[in-house]
Amino acid sequence: MVADYGYDRAGSYLSGPGRGWLAGLDLPAVSREIVTGALTVIDGLAPLTGRIDSELHARAKAGPRVKVLTTLPGVGEFTALVMLAEIGDITRFGSSRKLASRAGLTPTVRGPDRTVRHGHISGQGSAWLRWALVQSAQTARRSPEFAAGYAAIAARRGTKIATIAIARKLLARAWHLLHDLEPADAGPPPRRP
Repeated sequence: MVADYGYDRAGSYLSGPGRGWLAGLDLPAVSREIVTGALTVIDGLAPLTGRIDSELHARAKAGPRVKVLTTLPGVGEFTALVMLAEIGDITRFGSSRKLASRAGLTPTVRGPDRTVRHGHISGQGSAWLRWALVQSAQTARRSPEFAAGYAAIAARRGTKIATIAIARKLLARAWHLLHDLEPADAGPPPRRP
């Protein structure tokens, strides 16, 4: 709204300095009332969002599956919780490829009789899991273990495809880490792809 009047700020509008900056703007009365109302709503929700953040943090610290997923580059507590919520029981997936398919990170395959063409990712499955992995891949692509692979794929196929490739690699590693946490009496060992 303040951008409509030519104002812009690089930092947060909600921090102490940001609120002071908002208070000092020369805005019409109606716009000032809207900004004040929006800040009042945000302030009213702050206790609730703070409590939810605390509960999520406590849940993340207590879970061994969260701890093992946060060892992956680019994966923090929130991302690990999203991944676990969307994956559920890891034993449902016999391989990392099946989990990648559930996340919609597998390419579509099309073509006539003898020619196979791989297209864009299918995009089917869990949009939240795909989103979390792509966000993590944005950070993981700069880590030493993924940087060279990312650069090679990006040079050949482009940055979007390279980011999806890193997301899929992260998910494959997550599958292996989560399977290693399963108790020994959970059945036969999974077949590694």
